[in-house]
Amino acid sequence: MSKLITVNYNRKPIYDIMIENDFSQLPEKIKSLGYEGVKATIVTDKIVGPIYVDAIKDAIKGIFSEVFVYSFDAGESHKNMDTVQAILADMVEHKMNRHDLMIAVGGGVVGDVAGFCASIYMRGIDVIQIPTSLLAQVDSSIGGKTGVDFLQYKNMVGAFKMPKLVYINTNTLSTLDDRQFYAGMGEVLKYGLIMDASFYEWLLSKLYEIHDKDAATLEEMIEHCCVLKQRIVERDPEEKTGDRALLNFGHTIGHAIEKYKDFTLLHGECVALGCVAAAFISWKKEKLSMDEYYEIRDMFVPFNLPITIDDIDDEAILNLTKSDKKAENGGVKFVLLKKVGKAYLDKTLTDEEILGGIKEIHFVEDGE
Repeated sequence: MSKLITVNYNRKPIYDIMIENDFSQLPEKIKSLGYEGVKATIVTDKIVGPIYVDAIKDAIKGIFSEVFVYSFDAGESHKNMDTVQAILADMVEHKMNRHDLMIAVGGGVVGDVAGFCASIYMRGIDVIQIPTSLLAQVDSSIGGKTGVDFLQYKNMVGAFKMPKLVYINTNTLSTLDDRQFYAGMGEVLKYGLIMDASFYEWLLSKLYEIHDKDAATLEEMIEHCCVLKQRIVERDPEEKTGDRALLNFGHTIGHAIEKYKDFTLLHGECVALGCVAAAFISWKKEKLSMDEYYEIRDMFVPFNLPITIDDIDDEAILNLTKSDKKAENGGVKFVLLKKVGKAYLDKTLTDEEILGGIKEIHFVEDGE
């Protein structure tokens, strides 16, 4: 299989998303972008690197004058300025210049960190994204959002840095553990909930194929997510008009939980919890019916995603939502649902309404 999706800005193509099932098309695409003879640095982590870096280096052999690899410890806890500084120092040591190339190989953390480094090194060098996790393939590698966590604030320091190419090898999902895979489904389900009801229904109908990681089903699912992300990014590339902000459905409370739990939960798991809370608030604001809310909530369960969480402080989660980078003038921009497939931005929620959503997902045993 081979799929090509072109992301445009002001009606001009700026980069391609290639969906393949191996790395065989990568060399010719890199050559076509004009990178022959420059230096390249591959940024990855210590889990993904040993699995895929050698295969990628073999595929691109002979294109670059030199290829360097920088690998850092995996996980959200290493998505910080210390890692950025270490990567930049390595690039300086290898005398990379602004005509050279960065290649990000890994999940969302790697893509965000590498993209941010590319955005600031010598005021910007080109970057190619090779996402290896489901979450990165359907969401974080597309659209140019990069950044790191700062003082425990999620993605507080960052920049928009559009890649020159997103190259998706769907076979990398075969080495992804089940928890990481299903965490990616949190973002997949989000797309259906906010902008495509028919896709949401398709996902539910393909539950068993997704569980079995059927190649054709996953390829179709990833392609559709990429097209949905492409559409919304083209309308609002730097989140200025509000369209792109709809992609934050589930993220306001989700990010707060992620921070409160010190990143021990995966991003997609927290997004699922945030989606349930946001759907509950949508019901309470009489946008969704009760039946619609409970169906949305319960449909995360078959995809092995949480719909409740214990051991949290409701007030602390509420306060963390106000420190989110998307907050405005002390208020919270919240994405809610009018119905499945139709989201909207609400800036009027009260603390009590947000707290109601948090309490809905806070599991408390009888007697506590």
